[in-house]
Amino acid sequence: MTRKNADIEHWDVENEELWEKEGRKVANRNLWISIPSLLMGFAVWLMWGMITTQMQNLGYPYSVDQLFTLTALAGLAGATLRIPASFMIRIAGGRNTIFLTTALLMIPALGTGIALMNPDTPFWMFQVLALLSGIGGGNFAASMSNISTFFPKKQQGYALGMNAGLGNFGVTTMQILIPLVMTVGIFGGLAGAPMALESASGTLIGRIEAGTDTWIQNAAFIWLVFLIPLAFAGWFGMNNLRTITPNPGTPAQAFGKILGLYGVGLVTSVIGMLALVWLNMWIALPLTILITVFALRLIPGDIQPNIQKQFAIFNDKHTWAMTVLYIATFGSFIGFSAALPLSINVIFGNMMEVAADGSVTRVVNPDAPSALTWAWIGPFVGALIRPVGGWISDKVGGAVVTQAISVVMVLASAAVGYVMMLAYNATDPNSYFPIFLILFIVLFAASGIGNGSTFRSIGVIFDQQSKGPVLGWTSAVAAYGAFIAPRVMGEQIQAGTPEMAMYGFAVFYALCLIVNWWFYLRKNAYVKNP
Repeated sequence: MTRKNADIEHWDVENEELWEKEGRKVANRNLWISIPSLLMGFAVWLMWGMITTQMQNLGYPYSVDQLFTLTALAGLAGATLRIPASFMIRIAGGRNTIFLTTALLMIPALGTGIALMNPDTPFWMFQVLALLSGIGGGNFAASMSNISTFFPKKQQGYALGMNAGLGNFGVTTMQILIPLVMTVGIFGGLAGAPMALESASGTLIGRIEAGTDTWIQNAAFIWLVFLIPLAFAGWFGMNNLRTITPNPGTPAQAFGKILGLYGVGLVTSVIGMLALVWLNMWIALPLTILITVFALRLIPGDIQPNIQKQFAIFNDKHTWAMTVLYIATFGSFIGFSAALPLSINVIFGNMMEVAADGSVTRVVNPDAPSALTWAWIGPFVGALIRPVGGWISDKVGGAVVTQAISVVMVLASAAVGYVMMLAYNATDPNSYFPIFLILFIVLFAASGIGNGSTFRSIGVIFDQQSKGPVLGWTSAVAAYGAFIAPRVMGEQIQAGTPEMAMYGFAVFYALCLIVNWWFYLRKNAYVKNP
């Protein structure tokens, strides 16, 4: 290679001599550019959980259900876009893909900031921007597929755990940074005037009272500060592996392929959004996935045979088993990250008041805990512990770790549902907040460890050509958790039964125990404890 960002013609990471001589250095350089780029993807994708919470505090003219819908739409798009993103690396190359998909995040970041400057911005505009924010969610599939090809099997748990785990810190970074930057006019006149809070808000360091000036638009503008240099870093510091992508074409041709794949995903995301209006969610989501996969098969030109070749993963039973298990781990992490801030606002922001005649009404809780102060802790723990999950799984096996955390998630999910029921119907919900938060932290920790263990299993079960698309596919389906969790929790909170959502999740985790045992832990398992 004459340049750091030159295409690499020969790459055999299982060759120990090559790995020690130059492979490790190249792999780690690509990894450490990939991590912050992925972190920004998570931040832009999931920023709606915090933005909608503050929109409610500022009195934007939208219902709680509409605000939950914005968070869910970003989740829907991010999950759907992961399906085409799963195939980008082998079609367009890692360097080309990471550069362009990182640069594309500037569109929803800039657009959302401008839209938030005016409370009278039509709701459909926020819907469009939430869908475009899904690009950040889609980037995960491409990023993981890319990094998996740079490291040998013995380091799959480490590499994928670091990329995903530290990338997931985008959720925590967003949840800490957004409340802070909204308190100061850091961009001066360029970002417009502040608005006064109608309800109390908060930051990591404490409560912010009603009437305080707030620059909500900074919640989106701040990401441009990081995205611009990261796009340059991706272009000048990463590599395309020709052993994985034999014919990416010129950069312009590669960009055209990437934009075409994401274009398909955006169109089918809109179809999915419309399907949700007409159909039950549990019908609309599988339909969206099927339409996306079918549309990808219809893409003309040299993309089509490459995609069809990668579709061979769907004939492998382990693809489906690992998809179910990854839904339980990553789906839970990303879904709860998206839903928790607004859930705290709604469940603890109100309380029951008993009148003299014994009637009960739901009124505002004047001392409610602020979601913007507390919601970051769970995702922080889940992301921090994710590399640990990969490291432990490299030592003892992925399936053993997955089984242990599934048991924890069954118990914690049922317990947090019970606490949510008590808090929702209490005259003093604040007394239940500490145990509510602790149980959610346990759920996040278990899902983070499970993210590492499932990635380890995928890296061992599948070969070099298959594991990238499988990682992308499983992460795509699991990412629908970012849609399902806000939607289900929002509906159940509106119905006055928030506990039912968590009880349903507990039943699903119990089913995952059976799947993991059957495929990977029983005496005659297909692959023993990968």
